[in-house]
Amino acid sequence: MSDYQKIKSICRTAIGLLLMLISVSMYAQKQNKDAKEVNKPNILFIAIDDLRPELGSYGSEIAISPNLDKLAAQGLQFNNAYCQQAICGPSRASVLTGMRPESSGVTHNYIKIRDQFPDVVTLPQHFKNNGYETVYAGKIFHHGDKDEELSWSRRPVVHPLKGKQEILGTSGFALQENRDKKNKVRKAMFAKYGDVAKFGLAMGAAYESADVPDNTYVDGYNTDLAIATMKEMVNKGDKPFFLGLGMNKPHLNWIAPKKYWDMYNPNDIVLTNQKLGPEDGAAMGLHPSFELRVRDGIPKKGNLDPKLERTLMHAYLACISYVDAQIGRMIKALEEAGVRDNTIIIVWSDHGYHLGDMGVWGKATNYEIATRVPMMIWTPNMIEKNRGTKTNALVELVDMYPTLCELAGLDKPNYLDGTSFMPLIKQPYMPWKTAVFSQFPSPALREWGSIPLRQGMRETYFGPLLKEVEERIIIQQKEKWNRELFENDLVGYAMRTEQYRLVAWKNRKTPHEYPLFIELYDHNTDPAESVNIAKENTLIVDKLLVQFNENYESWFTNKDK
Repeated sequence: MSDYQKIKSICRTAIGLLLMLISVSMYAQKQNKDAKEVNKPNILFIAIDDLRPELGSYGSEIAISPNLDKLAAQGLQFNNAYCQQAICGPSRASVLTGMRPESSGVTHNYIKIRDQFPDVVTLPQHFKNNGYETVYAGKIFHHGDKDEELSWSRRPVVHPLKGKQEILGTSGFALQENRDKKNKVRKAMFAKYGDVAKFGLAMGAAYESADVPDNTYVDGYNTDLAIATMKEMVNKGDKPFFLGLGMNKPHLNWIAPKKYWDMYNPNDIVLTNQKLGPEDGAAMGLHPSFELRVRDGIPKKGNLDPKLERTLMHAYLACISYVDAQIGRMIKALEEAGVRDNTIIIVWSDHGYHLGDMGVWGKATNYEIATRVPMMIWTPNMIEKNRGTKTNALVELVDMYPTLCELAGLDKPNYLDGTSFMPLIKQPYMPWKTAVFSQFPSPALREWGSIPLRQGMRETYFGPLLKEVEERIIIQQKEKWNRELFENDLVGYAMRTEQYRLVAWKNRKTPHEYPLFIELYDHNTDPAESVNIAKENTLIVDKLLVQFNENYESWFTNKDK
């Protein structure tokens, strides 16, 4: 063999070895990357619709919620968590984009997130972009704005019983008599009022108690889907998962299987004794319970009979226990699949709810009862002594996006309005936020999706009720009254500190002007927010307004990022 051939052979061997080393290195890097993805924590993201902190762990003397109580006893419960707007669409948009309603522009149920911000990276989308399998069952985004193409990497499994039962996973009524009644009323509403009837004028009965299996109704059905989908993802095992499970109850209509109704004795149900709004409170701050009044059997104006109120409260409680049971099933399935110890579980409600409090049935106000929500988290690495802790730190739903990013080791988008509360998981009693914020545009003069009043709505059975509301506002506001302003541009901005709730009513078109009206409530002496003390405490108001304005300005700065 010539010297040339020897050199050529050596080169070939060296190149072969080099290529083999590169291949081995690339394979090792891929294996390392795959291992890191598998070791990332899973996320179980449980959303509940319209649930106020009416749980045993929050001190409810009647709610039966053993599974959520157990989760709170194992993890961290937030006693002072607040939504950013007490209505489904804007609240969920703030959670899923990490932006406040004022930053995102999503301020009522009929605005889609991507119509405002086409390129926003949602919370599940961010996890999908970082190697997660993302999927949901139930209500995570608001209805009609599910963002299925961009936020979710897959669909849930098909229910094995679908098509084999007459009713399965119904979002409506299980009883034929209630379905027939709803259809009859809908036809009558459309015949009388035309297209405006499609905006919720005929929603059927407010409640139902049918002796059916859990998965006859939608929350039990969706829990079936979530469990089956989780098992499929675990068996595949190539990616961590972000699984959203959205409970539709206790949103109206209050329907739950009979066994959950039977958990409660109606005679034990105590109604609120706060039948009136705050003394000297904003006349535009309380609505006339539009959302409930579109249900069959509910008076279209005036007070509700105490017997009916007790039945409605009973229905709400039954839904809480129904939802609690589904969450218990989901967590048990995680344990049986062997992934509980690598799954972060976070549970939250999109807003609170008035159950006759202040004379109101529904959400959609700026007060404590509508803006305070239950929220709890369990993490695999939580310090043992902190498990079962309840922190009084002020936190917001908008804080969940940055928190979950930090817990999963993901970078955070720079436009997020919230603050990661991961430090509170380590030190629940550390000093934290001095204030949290919510907002709502003129509740008394908005339809129950928070959208400005359509003219056609005034021509329905709500006409006389709206006239009464307007008269109260005009009496209070006098020369400040302007229909265009009060219906479309007036917003109540609420700031909750450890001691106070401030509500500043401002014209959104002139945000730097002094508020048209101010409310102040001292939670040390008046936790029910029954008396507005703003007029007698101008120094406190001025100090709180300075604090509010500093934060208010930052929302607009953040919007331009």
